[in-house]
Amino acid sequence: MKFEAVLFDCDGVLVDSEPITNGVLRDMLAERGWMLTLEECMRFFVGKAVKDEAAVIAEKTGQPVTDDWLAHFRARRNEALERDLQAIRDIHDAVDAVHAGHGGRIACASGADRFKVELQLRKVGLIQYFDGRIFSGHEQPRSKPAPDVYLAAAGALGADPRACAVVEDTVTGVTAGVAAGATVFAYAPLDDGAALREAGAVQVFASMQALPGLLGC
Repeated sequence: MKFEAVLFDCDGVLVDSEPITNGVLRDMLAERGWMLTLEECMRFFVGKAVKDEAAVIAEKTGQPVTDDWLAHFRARRNEALERDLQAIRDIHDAVDAVHAGHGGRIACASGADRFKVELQLRKVGLIQYFDGRIFSGHEQPRSKPAPDVYLAAAGALGADPRACAVVEDTVTGVTAGVAAGATVFAYAPLDDGAALREAGAVQVFASMQALPGLLGC
C-alpha cells in the first residue's frame, strides 16, 4: 500500500532517548523523595509529557511542579541528550528510503517540546529529512493520546490523515495515530508488541530495516 505521507514519532522511533530522559527525571524525582528505578520511571512516563503528569508528581512528592522545576528538568535533560544520545539502529537508511519513496512527504510528529525534537534530530543527523516538517504536541490543544499532533502534521502536508502511515513505539502514540484515522506501524524491538497491537497497530516490527518494505518503498 502506498501512503500519501508518513508521520514519524521521535522518541523511541528515530532516537534512543527514553533511557536518557527518564534517567534525568528519575534523579530529579528522587531529589524530591519519590524513589523509582529507571525501569519503573520509564514504565510510568514513556509516551507522556512530564508537564501533563504534574498532578501525579505533586501527589507523590508533596511539592508542586512549577515552571522553574520544569525548566530545570529540561535543561538537565538537554545536557544529557547532547552528551549521550544515539540514533535508533538502522534508522538513517530507513528514513532515507521512506523519504525517497514518498517524494519527501514525511514529517516528525512528537509529543515532546520542539526544542528537544530539533536538538535530537540535529544530534543524530536526521534534521535534513524533517526540517520544516516538525510538529510538537506542546503546540497543539491536546497532547497524545489525542490525535491533534498527527492531524496537524497531515494537514500541513496536504494529506488525508486516513491515507497516512504513522510510525510509533508506545501505546499512547499508537492510540493517537489510530484516533487520527491513520494506519499505524509499531516498532517493538524488545517484546512481541501485544499491547501495541491491542491499541490498534496494524503491524508490529522489530527492526528498522523492515520499515521501508512495510510502507511500500
